[in-house]
Amino acid sequence: MPFIEESDLLELHKDIDKAQIINERLLDQIKFKNKELKKSKIQRNVLAGVTALFLIGTLAITSFTAGLSSSNGFEKQENLLVSIDSLDAIKTRIDNLKQQNQELSLVNEFYLAKKFLEKEKIYSVQVKSFVDNNVTLASKALTNTMFVKTNPFYSYSLGNFETLEEAQKFRKQLVDLGFQDAFVASYQDGKRIQIEDPY
Repeated sequence: MPFIEESDLLELHKDIDKAQIINERLLDQIKFKNKELKKSKIQRNVLAGVTALFLIGTLAITSFTAGLSSSNGFEKQENLLVSIDSLDAIKTRIDNLKQQNQELSLVNEFYLAKKFLEKEKIYSVQVKSFVDNNVTLASKALTNTMFVKTNPFYSYSLGNFETLEEAQKFRKQLVDLGFQDAFVASYQDGKRIQIEDPY
C-alpha cells in the first residue's frame, strides 16, 4: 500500500484548497457572464427596435426630400452619408454583441456537458476505501474526483473517463506510482455499477 508523507498530504490539501478557490471564482465569472448575456439580449432587442425606427425615419426623410427641388440634391446626399456612418456604428455594435453571445454560449455548453456526463456511464479509478467519511481528501468542487458510498465503505476515485480503455491506462499509471490496489469501476448517476476488468 502506498505511503503518503504528511508534508505531501499538506501540499495536496493546499492544492485542493487552491482548486476550490479557482472553481468558486470561475462560478462567479459564469454568473456574471450570464447576467451580461441577459443584458446583452435586452440591449440587442432594444438596439434592433431603435435601428428599425431609425431606418424607417431615414427612408421617410429621404422620400420626402426626394420631391424637393434639385437645389436640395446636395443636401440629400450629405444626409445619406450621415445615415451610412450611423449604420456602420450600429453594425459594429451588433458584431460585438454577437461575439459576447458566442462566448456565453461556450460557457453554457460546458455546464450542459457536465450535466450530461452525470447521467452517462463513466469510468473512474478507485484508489482507496474508508470505513467512515471523515476523510478530507477531495472536495465536491473538484470535477475529476469521486467520493462515493458503497456500503459499508466510502470509496475515493480519481478521473472521469468516457471509455474503459482511458481509465485502464490511467490505472496503470497509478499502479506504476505505487497504488497497487487501484482498480477501474463504472459509475452512473453518482453510483457504482460494477468493477471493471483492469486490463
